Order: sequence, then structure tokens, then C-alpha cells
Amino acid sequence: MPAWSRRRILGASGAATLIAAGLDGCGSLIEAPDTPSYRLAPELDAQAPPAPREFRAAWVATVANIDWPSRKGLSTAQQQAEMHTILDQAVSLNLNAIILQVRTSADALYASAREPWSEYLSGAQGQAPEPFYDPLALWIEQAHARGLELHAWFNPFRARQSQAASAPAANHLSQTQPTWVKTYGDQLWIDPGEPAAADHTLAVFMDVLRRYDVDGIHIDDYFYPYPVTQGQEPKVEVDFPDQSAWQRYVDGGGTLERNDWRRNNVDALIKRIYAGIRSIKPWVRFGVSPFGIGRPELRPPGIQGFSQYHKLYADVERWLQQGWLDYLVPQLYWRMDQTAQSFVPLLDYWHAQNPQGRHIYAGLFTSRIAPTGAGAEAKSAWALEEIVNQIAAVRLRAPGSGHVHFSMVALLQNRQGLADTLKAQTYDTVALVPASPWLEGGAPAAPTVQVTNLPGGLVELTLRTPDGSKPALHWAVWQRYGAQWVFQVVHKRTFTVPVFQTGDPSAALNGMVICALDRVGNASPRVGIAWTKGNAA
Repeated sequence: MPAWSRRRILGASGAATLIAAGLDGCGSLIEAPDTPSYRLAPELDAQAPPAPREFRAAWVATVANIDWPSRKGLSTAQQQAEMHTILDQAVSLNLNAIILQVRTSADALYASAREPWSEYLSGAQGQAPEPFYDPLALWIEQAHARGLELHAWFNPFRARQSQAASAPAANHLSQTQPTWVKTYGDQLWIDPGEPAAADHTLAVFMDVLRRYDVDGIHIDDYFYPYPVTQGQEPKVEVDFPDQSAWQRYVDGGGTLERNDWRRNNVDALIKRIYAGIRSIKPWVRFGVSPFGIGRPELRPPGIQGFSQYHKLYADVERWLQQGWLDYLVPQLYWRMDQTAQSFVPLLDYWHAQNPQGRHIYAGLFTSRIAPTGAGAEAKSAWALEEIVNQIAAVRLRAPGSGHVHFSMVALLQNRQGLADTLKAQTYDTVALVPASPWLEGGAPAAPTVQVTNLPGGLVELTLRTPDGSKPALHWAVWQRYGAQWVFQVVHKRTFTVPVFQTGDPSAALNGMVICALDRVGNASPRVGIAWTKGNAA
């Protein structure tokens, strides 16, 4: 038995404690003579249910102040108060991740030497928060303090959004690199065919990856822009103005057709982002949330609609086949009864395009639920049951996967009682984020558990992984009260649990099962501890 488990420990109050120690992947128990109320209980491992795993996230959009901050020009204190409200609501709903938009239009919602501050903070592009703080750093700190993942969401190519009102800052790409930036419709776009522009976008991603403790890097569905049309019916699509980049490619001996060249430009960036993440922080996940309908020749029967392969030059199926991402969130923004774009066939489609076994999470159009008291706009809104039923369909057809809400504002406003319904029925317990074992092999060793009886009907536990083990990021804990198991995810090594959840003595705490989880979700062997008769409570 290792030396680190040969000890009797006294708590600060002198209360007797014990250690349940992980040993060669199995639990072992060292009991002090005066602590007869605990024992190692390997049989509990088989009795405790599996850990619930499901990615439950919400996008927090900053562009046009959709979610946060609620309007331009809020004070630092007001911005931070709104951030805390959003994160607290996420925890209240048992979500486990936030996807925060940090680059809307070649700008930054974090301290950047490469791009200007976003106008959606102060109202003026290039103006830092005053008093100063770094929004992304604080979002990460506060999300992690609450046990939430924080994924940084980037728009890779948009340079100015249609609702932007601020003059461009002197260091915005439209000013420093005007040949990279094209006017298309009422927006500005970085040309994906400009190699130096693609290098810049990649450098922005890697800069955030290096400097911030993000759990994921995430991009949305804007690759080449959605087509702009002009003229009378039938309207004519305006081609994206990338003639100069295309001509240089041809003059340099390029042999691809123009549409294939455009797709290759996007493919190359996706591949480089994934490779860059793997080389810098290989545990950070890369996610993409594309338009929800696949290539026309591959679609399920009856599915119709826009082709991102032909119009956005996004070959999403190829990215899945090559394993150039860790999770995909197709934007399945249609009702279940909308035949030509039906939710369930599209969900099944994307799971079928996944030979590498990456995560597929459904993107839900939760904001289609109208605010309570809405007027005419509510005529085309969805009932809250649509979202509840879509989550149920995901669980039935792809157990252990997950979903992402667009966007957080609908949950924050509790539209039509949706947040209350989700909390009571759909998210009635916490869930672990699905593991990504292709990012890191192995798992932590079984944890050691120091148990201390405290006054007031509490039990304190301190968890550790043995020396030489992979470190644990957090812990899965099952508590048995009477015959009922209660699951929680713990993010601190030391925590307390109550001996009684109700006044019923027959429902006292009588057992626990604990395992350690690493930063990509791999789980250790589980350790069971039984509370025997006579436990001090």
C-alpha cells in the first residue's frame, strides 16, 4: 500500500476522518479505529446509475447586442452584472457550457493587439471598456467558477455587419488592409481567397487560444457570405467580388474550377484551425455550427432548401469525414412538422455523415419562441413544446449527444415559461459534457476520498488523484439517500454534502460513488463508500 494512504487524518475541529484510497485502479479503505461508520463498498459501483452525459449549451451572441451586452454603451458595472445574470441562469437551468461570441466583424470582445474593440461594447469601435476590464477573461473566470465551460465563438470572415453604426477604427482591417476587404450587399467581408487574410484570421484564433483558458474554439455558418440578390423577379444573385484573388490563383498555375477553389479556401482554413489547436492546446475542442441542410445529392428524401456546399462553399461533410473538428452543431432551425426541412430527418442525416465519431449537437432555434406578451410577431412564433420535443427527439435518436440553444436571451427571458419548463422537466439533473477521448488517451486513477463528519448534519469530502495520475478537472459524485441516487458534478476538491435531504430518517445518506474526470471528460474507475449504521449526523 502506498505511503500516502498510510495515515489517520484529523479535521480542523478534531472530527475523525478516513481515507478511501485509489489503488491500482480499485478503491481501498484505511479506517481509523474510532471511525466505524464507513467502509469501502465496491458493490455500489454496480448499483449507481451511469453518469448522465449531454452537451447543454447556449450561444451568447454579441453582434447587434442580441444577447450581451443588452445594448451599446452600458457601463462596465452594468455589463458585468448582465454577464453574472446570464451565467447564473445557465447554472440554474443545469446547462454546462456557454458559447460566447468574441469576434463579430474583425473586431474583439477581449484585449487584442490585432483587432479593435467591438462597437457592441461602448458604441464606438476601438474604444476599450471604461473602467477597463477584459470581457473574455472575466467570462472565462466566472463561467469556470460556476462549473461551466466557455467556448470562444468567432466569425471568420465578416468585416462589418449590416447593423453596425460606428466609424471603423484606425486599426480595423478595412483601414489597414483594404485590398482584403470587399463590399458585398450592405456588409463588408474579408476575402477568403486572399492568403494573407486567411493567415490573419488564423492568427486571431491562435492568439486567443494561447492567451485565454477557453474550453473550445467555435465558428459559425458564415464562410463565404450568403448570396445577395438584386433586380426584379426573378432576382439575380450577385457574385462575390473576389476576381483579383481568383486571377492571381489562375496566373500562378492554379487548376481548380472557381467554385472548387472557393471551397478549397474554406477547407484549408478549417484544417489549419484544427491543426493549430492540436499543436498548442490539444485538449481544447474545435466546433463548427454550419447551416443545417447538407449537400443536395446526399439529403434524405423530401428534404429541400439552400445548399451551403454550392453557395457558402462549405463542404461540411468533408470536414466530418476528415475529422477536422471535434463537434458539429448543425443549425436545425425548423419545426419537426416542417416537411421539406424536418428536424428529425436532418438530425439523422448529420449523424450519418460522421465516420470519425465526432460529437454531433443539434442547434435549436429557441429564439423562435416569442417573448411573453408579444404582438404581431408572435403569429409565426413557436410554442415552447417545439423546443422541448426537439430535445426529446435528440435524446431518443442520439443518446448522450446534446444540443445548443440559439440564443441565451430566450432562456433569460423565460419566454412562454420555457426556462421554467426545461428546469422542471427536461434538465432535472446536471449532466457531464460528453467525453472526447480522441484528444487525450487514458484517464485519472481512482480518486482518494477523505471523509470528515462535521457538526450540523454535514459530511465533508476532500478528493485527490494519486501521485503520478492524470490530474482531475472535476469529479462526478453519486449520493444515495435511502434508495434514491442523486448526481452532481463537483468542481472543487473539498465540498460538503448533507446527511439528510428531507426530514425522513429512512432517507439518510447511506452511500456515495465518486470518480475523477480529466479535461477532455475521460473518467476514472469509480470508488464506492458506504455509510453504516451509527454514522454521526
